[in-house]
Amino acid sequence: MRFARTSVNKLMIAAIFATSSASAQNTTPVTGADVYQNRCAKCHDQAGSRAPAKDVLQKMSAARILRTLDFGLMMAVAYPMKRDERVAVANFLGTQGEDTPPPANAFCPAGMQPLSAASAPSWTGWSPSLSNARYQSAEQAGLSMAQVRHLKLKWAYGFAGDVTSFAAPTVLDGTLFVGSAGGVVQALDAKTGCVHWVFQANGPVRAAILPVRNGSSYSLVFGDLIGWVYALDAKSGKMLWKKRVDDHEASRLTGSPVALNDVVFIPEASWEENRSLDPQYQCCTFRGSVTALRVRDGSLVWKSYMVDAPQKTGVNSAGAAQWGPSGAPIWSSPTVDAKRGLLYITTGDNYSVPATSTSDAVIALGLKTGRIVWTQQVTANDAYTSACRTKGVNCPSTNGPDYDFGSSALLVHAPNGKEILVAGQKSGVVHAFDPDAKGKILWETRVGKGGINGGVQWGMASDDQKVYAAVSDVSGVMNMGGPVGGATFDPVQGGGLTALHLEDGAKAWFAPSHPCDPPKPGCSPGQSAALALIPGVVFSASLDGHIRAFSTEDGPTVYCSPSTRGGLQFCWSAGTKRARAGGTRSLCQ
Repeated sequence: MRFARTSVNKLMIAAIFATSSASAQNTTPVTGADVYQNRCAKCHDQAGSRAPAKDVLQKMSAARILRTLDFGLMMAVAYPMKRDERVAVANFLGTQGEDTPPPANAFCPAGMQPLSAASAPSWTGWSPSLSNARYQSAEQAGLSMAQVRHLKLKWAYGFAGDVTSFAAPTVLDGTLFVGSAGGVVQALDAKTGCVHWVFQANGPVRAAILPVRNGSSYSLVFGDLIGWVYALDAKSGKMLWKKRVDDHEASRLTGSPVALNDVVFIPEASWEENRSLDPQYQCCTFRGSVTALRVRDGSLVWKSYMVDAPQKTGVNSAGAAQWGPSGAPIWSSPTVDAKRGLLYITTGDNYSVPATSTSDAVIALGLKTGRIVWTQQVTANDAYTSACRTKGVNCPSTNGPDYDFGSSALLVHAPNGKEILVAGQKSGVVHAFDPDAKGKILWETRVGKGGINGGVQWGMASDDQKVYAAVSDVSGVMNMGGPVGGATFDPVQGGGLTALHLEDGAKAWFAPSHPCDPPKPGCSPGQSAALALIPGVVFSASLDGHIRAFSTEDGPTVYCSPSTRGGLQFCWSAGTKRARAGGTRSLCQ
C-alpha cells in the first residue's frame, strides 16, 4: 500500500500550516528552529498533549527523529515537509551520533561469507525474470505445492527503530539482501538470519535490491526514497558508487531497477502529490522519468521524461504560482523486452493541469535511446494531488480519480501463443495490450471496486496460463487517533483475489477476502501486496497480517499456520472439495 496516498485529517493539516507562511520553493536556507516553530511547536509545546514534549525529543538521536518523520509514527504529519526541513528539525532537536549497530551476537561467524552457498533457490530483484511475471518453477524456488502446507517460521529479523517493514527481499546464493525504512541495507544468511554486513543509505529503502554480475561477484543496485541510487559490492557491502538521478527535491525511488547488458534502468516517482497540501507550495513541477545508468560506474546512458518541462500556468487562491504539466510518476519496476528492443513502464496520474496523454498509461521506450516508441493511455484527464482530499487550493481543476498504475506490466505468453502485456490499475481493472500493435488494448476486466487506495496496488503474477490479480480496496482514512501510521481501516471491506484467462480476460475463479477476525485497530482484509507464484500455488499477503497460499486451479486456500512470534501466518483449507462446499474461509479463522 502506498501510505503516502492515504488521506490526512483536515484539522491536523490546518494545525501544521497555521503559522507557516514560507513558500515551498523558497530558496532561503531553512533552520531547524524555524521548522520546529512553524511545523511542530503547535503540538509538542502544548501541555497535556499526547505528543512528546520538546525536552523528551532532545534526548533522542537525530537519526531516530528523522526516521520517524520519513516512515515512522510521524510520517502523516511530515508528508508535506521537504527533505531539508526534516533534516534541519531532526538535527535541531536530536543528539548527534549514529544509531546503535546490531549486537555482536547478531552477526554471522567469521568463517561464514556472503554468497558462499551454491543453492538453487533464488529471487533476484522485483521478479526473477525480466518479464516481471513474478513466477518461478518449483526447482528454482526450492518449493513445491505439496510442501506449502508444511511451511512454518524458521527465523525472524527485526528492523531496529522502525515501525514498518516494506522492502521486497532478494535471495541469491544463500544470502538475503533487504532494505529498511531506516535506510539500512542488510545482508543476511538465508538459512539462519545472521548478519553478514549492514550499509546505511541516505533515505528509506523500499525497492527490491538488484544483483548484477560484476566479475566473480555482484554489484547490488537499488534506490532510496529521497532519490539516490547506489551500487554496493555484494560480498563486503562496500559502496562502489552513488548517484542522484534527478535534482527535484521530491524525487522518490519506489520501483526496483532492472538491468540488461550492463545497463541498469531506474524508474522515478515523487512525494510532490503530498507537498501540495501546503497552500503556499508552487504546484507542481516534478516529472516522472526513467534513467539508464552504466552498472560499472553509474554514468549516464540516457534519461527520458514522461511529460514536457512545466510552465507557469497562474496562481492559486493563496497566491502561490501554479505550474504544469507535471506528474506521470513511475512507481514500479520496468519490464524488459529484449526481442523487440523495448522497455515497458506504467505511469501514475498528473499532478497539475494540463493533463497529458502519458499519465495512467503503459509506455514503450527504446532500450538503447529511451525514446518513447508508443503510449497507450487508459484513463485520460487524471490530474490529482493529496490536496483534493481536503479541498485544498492545490487540487487541480479536474480533480481526477487518482487511478494511476502502481504495478508493473507483465510480458507473458498466452496459451494461444500470443505474447501480450498485462497491467493492473488502481481503478480495479486489469488491461491486456498488444506489444506488436503499439499497445492496442486486447481486453479489459474489472477485478475490484478501485479507488484512491483501491484496485491493483503493487503487482500481479502470471504462469502463462492465467494472470492473478489481488486488490486492495481498503476502506478507511488516516487520523491522529489511529494506530501505527495513523491508519484506521474497515476490518471487513477490501481484498479479494481473481484469476483471469490470458486469452480473453474471462474470470477463471474468484477467492473473496477474509474479514479481520477478531476486528482490531489497523487491521484490513485488503490485499495490496504484490503476488508471488510457483506451479500450482499463488501467494498473497494481506493487511490482516496473513500470507495466504491459493490453488491456481480453483482458488481455495492451501495452508494456514498458527500465529507465530514473528507475526507471520500462513493459511489453508482442508482441500478443494471442502473449500468448494464451505467457501474459501481458512480454518484458522
